[in-house]
Amino acid sequence: MCGGFTCSKNALISLNILYILVSFILIGVAVYGRAASLVTNLPIVGGILACGVILFLISLLGLVGAVKHHQVMLFFYMVILFLLFLIQFSVACACLGVNMEQQEQLAEQGWEKMDNNTRMEVQQAFGCCGFDEKSTDNRKMDHPSCDALKCCANPEKSCHCSSCMNKWQTTINYAFKLCGWIGLFFSFTEFLGVWLTVRYRNQKDPRANPSAFL
Repeated sequence: MCGGFTCSKNALISLNILYILVSFILIGVAVYGRAASLVTNLPIVGGILACGVILFLISLLGLVGAVKHHQVMLFFYMVILFLLFLIQFSVACACLGVNMEQQEQLAEQGWEKMDNNTRMEVQQAFGCCGFDEKSTDNRKMDHPSCDALKCCANPEKSCHCSSCMNKWQTTINYAFKLCGWIGLFFSFTEFLGVWLTVRYRNQKDPRANPSAFL
């Protein structure tokens, strides 16, 4: 019967196996990105790798607790998962609530923290010069390397490079919305995991000794 001990146990095991698969994907993306030099920013790689490892450890705790019906392990798993739900739900709502002006401010802060080599790589990748129109107009003074950029489809022609923010605006907005909806989806799966854990902890194992139930 669904909703009984076996159903709750299988649902919790399946959910944690899904989390383990997601953690492997995160770890694989971080390792591949570093090995293939797709991501040169070490904090980004380290952040993705740390998220994958933490998610794997939490999922492993929940998986073992679900298989053994271990009350203590399930309790700590439930508390950690609930805290993770609160954090992820808040971050997801913040991502969905960020407007264009706030996105530009965040992008500008990131631009100011970049070194010159990273800025040059970004400008070459997007075919842009400077962060905004002000820095683009003063590119010979602030960004002398912008003169070497090829912003035209035809390399024989010379054209004015637009600012990088103009190139990023749609991409940044899409990234915020995508991260927000994905985070919101996974936060509700975490809430589902908390509910399943609470329900599963309070159910008796029909194969166990009744006097051993806590």
